[in-house]
Amino acid sequence: MTVKINSSSEEQSNPWVETPLRESYALSEAAGWYGHTFPALSYLTPLQIFLKLENLQPSGSFKSRGIGNYILRRLEELPAGSQPHIFASSGGNAGLAAVHSARALNLNCTVVVPTATSALMVTKLRAAGAYDVISHGAAWRDADMYLREHVMPYYEGATIYCPPFDHPDIWTGNSTVMHEIAGQMPSGSAPDVIICSVGGGGLINGICQAMDDINMYTPTILAVETAGADSLAASLSAKEVVTLPKITSQATSLGCVRVTDRTFKYSQRSNVRSVVLPDSVAAMGCWRLADDERMMVELACGVNVALCYDGRLEKALGRPVKPDDKVVIVLCGGSNVTSGMLCEWREEYKHVVDDELESQRRDSAYISAEASPKTAPTVPSELAMPVIEGIEIGSLAVRA
Repeated sequence: MTVKINSSSEEQSNPWVETPLRESYALSEAAGWYGHTFPALSYLTPLQIFLKLENLQPSGSFKSRGIGNYILRRLEELPAGSQPHIFASSGGNAGLAAVHSARALNLNCTVVVPTATSALMVTKLRAAGAYDVISHGAAWRDADMYLREHVMPYYEGATIYCPPFDHPDIWTGNSTVMHEIAGQMPSGSAPDVIICSVGGGGLINGICQAMDDINMYTPTILAVETAGADSLAASLSAKEVVTLPKITSQATSLGCVRVTDRTFKYSQRSNVRSVVLPDSVAAMGCWRLADDERMMVELACGVNVALCYDGRLEKALGRPVKPDDKVVIVLCGGSNVTSGMLCEWREEYKHVVDDELESQRRDSAYISAEASPKTAPTVPSELAMPVIEGIEIGSLAVRA
């Protein structure tokens, strides 16, 4: 896919790539086992879990799409041959996407980050080719204000200010992920479930926009947040967009105190369900993905994977998981992770897996006690199913 800048005959490749959609047999087995009312038979007809590998984008996350498209649209508004300086305010993946996109377009990019930004992310911004990385302010809003009031005005030449998520051109760029999924599903089938993280809402906005474009309204969208960064869930509960007093989750990439108005509107659709999980479960999703698929992702992405374990998917959907369900997890990626961090999370939150193993043991003991040796085992009642701690579900049956 290519776009043209202005009326020039020169074609400019998009600063993002089409990513693979790959079935994960390990996650399919895990979700199929726990997802059935009777675990002992689930291996016969497991559901299918597909991973949309946005961690393979140039910047390491889906934000290459939205940020890249935003920059391209601003370039179209400038005189042909312009070489504007890109300015972004983000200590996370949006900043990396801006730097990578600018570099792909042979432009310079300066990023202002909050002082709390980790040394790891600052190093990655510089390594990606940032023209300058400036630390200022306790929070993103402080860094953003400093960028627009004290950095950009003193630059001589054309400039482009790049917001992290709240712009229609960013949502349009993000919509390409859903268009790709629609074309990559096996045998032309549609997914039954889409799982994605929600921070400010740029990704889910793009997904819903694409589904409108192609008239795909049947898939259930699970909009997943971590506790302490659950601005969407708080807004749905209040029935209006609210601003969190602060972010307490370790999943800093989801650390937006307020979702976009468009996100709130989309999330009131009957096929969208809000899910909130604790950091401990998000961390479990990260190290289990590393074990099962040899991929490292940060907490903001691992929280999606965590739904595949210990019956969380069934509870999130509010219905039994069906053997023929096709579930797509948007593996949004993220660069705020190292092998050392994975080891620390595994040690700190190992009780999450211990609890799952205990649930399996109880289920097996229940089946052994109730099943007759000469007949099919008795299906346990709902009361015998594992109790999932720390998961909140919300949905509104109102179509926007």
